[in-house]
Amino acid sequence: MYARKISLCLKSEFVRQFLKKIEYEVIPLLRKQRGFLDQLIIVSETGNLVYVYTFWENDEAAERYDCATLPMLNQLLAEVIVGELNIHLFGGLRGRLSDG
Repeated sequence: MYARKISLCLKSEFVRQFLKKIEYEVIPLLRKQRGFLDQLIIVSETGNLVYVYTFWENDEAAERYDCATLPMLNQLLAEVIVGELNIHLFGGLRGRLSDG
């Protein structure tokens, strides 16, 4: 399993809009990607710092995400974030995702 962690800063008072964009625009986009397994979003208590984790079957799927999808995410989220997305790569993870 391979993972990508995106850290980003939200504009003030934009948590609700961010979560709507994730639910209605980003997650459907991710589900169309071959090799996508799951995602996890963590929003700080203050609402200005967010971590988005995505999990991928293999290195090739994660790399396709890096090249094709991440640039689209920058555009989709531009109105609710401050600055750029910060990407952290993780590969060859040991573990599994829960079925329920």
